Amino acid sequence: MKNDLLIRTLNGEQTERPPVWLMRQAGRILPEYRAIRAAVSGFKELVTSPKLAAEVTTQPIDILKVDAAIIFSDILVIPECMGLPYELVEKVGPRFPRVIENARDINNMRSGDSAASELSYVYDAVRLAKKRLAGRVPLIGFAGAPWTLLAYMVEGGGSKTFSRAKAFLYAQPRLAHLLLDKITETIISYLQQKVIAGVDVLQVFDSWAGILNRDLYETFGLPYLEKICRSVNKVPLIAFAKGAWFSHQAISQLHCEAIGLDWSAPPSWARGVFGEQRVLQGNLDPCALLADDRRIVLETEHMLREFGPHHIANLGHGVYPDTSVESVHTFVNTVQNFRY
Repeated sequence: MKNDLLIRTLNGEQTERPPVWLMRQAGRILPEYRAIRAAVSGFKELVTSPKLAAEVTTQPIDILKVDAAIIFSDILVIPECMGLPYELVEKVGPRFPRVIENARDINNMRSGDSAASELSYVYDAVRLAKKRLAGRVPLIGFAGAPWTLLAYMVEGGGSKTFSRAKAFLYAQPRLAHLLLDKITETIISYLQQKVIAGVDVLQVFDSWAGILNRDLYETFGLPYLEKICRSVNKVPLIAFAKGAWFSHQAISQLHCEAIGLDWSAPPSWARGVFGEQRVLQGNLDPCALLADDRRIVLETEHMLREFGPHHIANLGHGVYPDTSVESVHTFVNTVQNFRY
């Protein structure tokens, strides 16, 4: 591989500078992506078209010159392959016409290899993206974490509170664990198939970890994340539990190569929790990229100095759609010109 900076960092090597990539780098900030998106019927057509997904995956490598590509897909392909289809409503977000309510709903769902085999279009996209990358940078595959997927499957869509999904944990904990088990087995099979298809790194997104309290998250979130980390170990894995500052001590025990952090965790404080040798990823506030170039450079350099070595430069969540390409270039260039 021509640029193996991310792989070396994940393997624990102290590199000359941090590798850099961005969550949601393959998306709305790029005019080239918007042109492809305008030519298809909707987001899901992009996700399910291997050729288009591979093209979108490689655009940030050609345009932004980041150190890794991430396969263009969606975390909700897992519920869909399990038998719970979703719609993506423009300017609203995902919506599930049916939701999980009882034991029968859970028992009727596919899981594991049977469900993951339905996602051949994702594995085909990985293979095509690998060909397009031609060994230039590593390719990251990803999945949503079990709790985050349960939240959508019970709530029926996005929410500020996910009160229905949280109530499910309180009122029906046995069913919650039954559903989490099935989701976890499907994610494991899905990620293993992505590795076979050619991804070099994996990331698991627990996007809604932070809406739980510590007891709930360490009961219904972390054990399933740990099971994934232990089961999918052929390539390095990054675990990202957004907003779960209250469980960072427990998260530090996960059997994975790196921990992703959102912007609420000061780098120096995170180092105190995770130690100087643990590989950490993040965590510039995405809003910092809406500032002028001078401020972007100052904020980025401060983050890099605070984290020190064993760090993957990224944002604390996905890049916002109103971010300019020029601002992303400033961020990426600042990281790539930085030296320890």
